[in-house]
Amino acid sequence: MAKINLLPWREERRQQQTKEYYILLGLAAGLALLVFGLAYYYFDQSTKFQNKRNAFMTAEIAKLDKQIEEIEQLEAKKASLIARQEVIEELQANRTQMVHLFDELVKTIPNGVFLEKITQQGTLISMEGYSQSHSRVSDYMRRLDDSVWFNVTDLDYIKADDTLGTHEQKFKLSVRLVNPNRQKDTDDIGEEEVS
Repeated sequence: MAKINLLPWREERRQQQTKEYYILLGLAAGLALLVFGLAYYYFDQSTKFQNKRNAFMTAEIAKLDKQIEEIEQLEAKKASLIARQEVIEELQANRTQMVHLFDELVKTIPNGVFLEKITQQGTLISMEGYSQSHSRVSDYMRRLDDSVWFNVTDLDYIKADDTLGTHEQKFKLSVRLVNPNRQKDTDDIGEEEVS
């Protein structure tokens, strides 16, 4: 049998495999670099896109904040105008109230009662004066209670006052002012709701 020396063939084959190994290793490294580059590019573009979206959203939020501020200013102006309108409407509705008040005070005051001071705080009217007797103050309070313009009559005090040299009684009472026109309107609304 002939002897064949296979060493050079094996050596060539080993060199061929080593060469192929390095080529595959280079291709794998190139492919890994390509994948890494593509991933980096993708994430970089995603980040830039998100940053643009964030900047757009920030700008839109700033616009909306400005619009909200304008709306709040308009609402404050609206509330101020409504308050003014309500004051004007109340003044308009109550412009004849003082005339009726003094007219009703003249109608209800009995003989022997003299008013010295009248003060008003909202619907509460305080009256100070002199009376010839306790019964005249009681009569005055009954008349005020019977009036359609007054209710809730309270006597704060009644006391003898000898400073004038007469035997008059000094008194102070308070009464609530009622607008019968407004009360009539309220009653009419209540009747409409019932029917």
